[in-house]
Amino acid sequence: MGRQRRSRTVLVAASLLIAVSASGCGLGDIPTRPPRPTPTPTPTLAPTPTPIPSPTASPTPTPRPTPTALVYTVKPGDNLLTIAKRFKTTGRSIAYWNRDRYPSLDPESKKYDPNRIEVGWKLTIIPGVKIDTAPEASPGSSPTPEASISLGPAESPPADGTGLLVNHGSRQSNVVVLTFDVVDGTSASGLPIVQWLVDHRVPATLFATGQSAEADAATKSILAIVAAHPDLLTVGDATWSVPDLTGLTRAAIADQLSRADSAISATTRRTTKPLFRPPDGAQNATVRAAAAAAGFPYTVLWDVDPDDGTAESSGGPTIDDIVTAVGARAQPGSIVRLHLGGENTLAALPGILDALRTSGLVTVRLTTMLGL
Repeated sequence: MGRQRRSRTVLVAASLLIAVSASGCGLGDIPTRPPRPTPTPTPTLAPTPTPIPSPTASPTPTPRPTPTALVYTVKPGDNLLTIAKRFKTTGRSIAYWNRDRYPSLDPESKKYDPNRIEVGWKLTIIPGVKIDTAPEASPGSSPTPEASISLGPAESPPADGTGLLVNHGSRQSNVVVLTFDVVDGTSASGLPIVQWLVDHRVPATLFATGQSAEADAATKSILAIVAAHPDLLTVGDATWSVPDLTGLTRAAIADQLSRADSAISATTRRTTKPLFRPPDGAQNATVRAAAAAAGFPYTVLWDVDPDDGTAESSGGPTIDDIVTAVGARAQPGSIVRLHLGGENTLAALPGILDALRTSGLVTVRLTTMLGL
């Protein structure tokens, strides 16, 4: 019985093996797992070298502006010494700069005659510069339009003490003067204007009041900048308290000017004499004579005023209006009246300078224009 069961089991197993073989599923047909890809070895990177700091480069020095040459027309009574003193140079320097044009001014020639200059000669001068030997090139040999200054004849105050009314300079020149009234109460907004003038090397003349110079911190800061740049900025007298001078006595006018001069010079260390501007331009023969007797023979007005001191909200000009007004009205010898504190004055300055240059005009200080 047991032997029969074992036989039957063997037969069943054999039948199953035969059935599997008959189904056609051989070992080669059994799907196999694909081989794992051989990982690509990660290249070993060299360590990034730590950069070696380079030596600190020496800072590039701020270049000093090239001194500006001007052309001075000889007037009656001039000689090399008086001209040299006016422009803070020497007669020999002037001779060297002009020897090519005027051979009698050649210090290295046997015909050198420094005492011989003639009315009408146009002398090239570099204010504040002195030389003892011949320069490599004449400062006026190839001037640029911006650097070449031509001053026409300057008018002097009359000898009778009545004072000189100045609305403009010589129309035979190529110079203009930018003047700025220091407006009380808005001097703080005028500080950026003065700093812009210094940063861009723009000569200008300021008229300040005594009360503001004494009591207003912003005005004192402005005057300190003026004191630090005497070659660029000049300050004139705009009275002590801005009264209508035409209604004052001669003594009161003199007091207004002298008190203001004392307050302003306390910061600038320079007198405002001989330049004076009457408030709002109100003046007459009495005012001019009183001012001249007090040491202010030049009563300075203007011939160009774009009204930049009036705010736009009050009907004042826009930036473009200011630039257009100055560019259209300015001519040789013009005195432009602007305001420290005008809301659009600072923004208009670049356009004003461009307009003047386009017209061939060069800005100078009022003292330069007047030959002081």
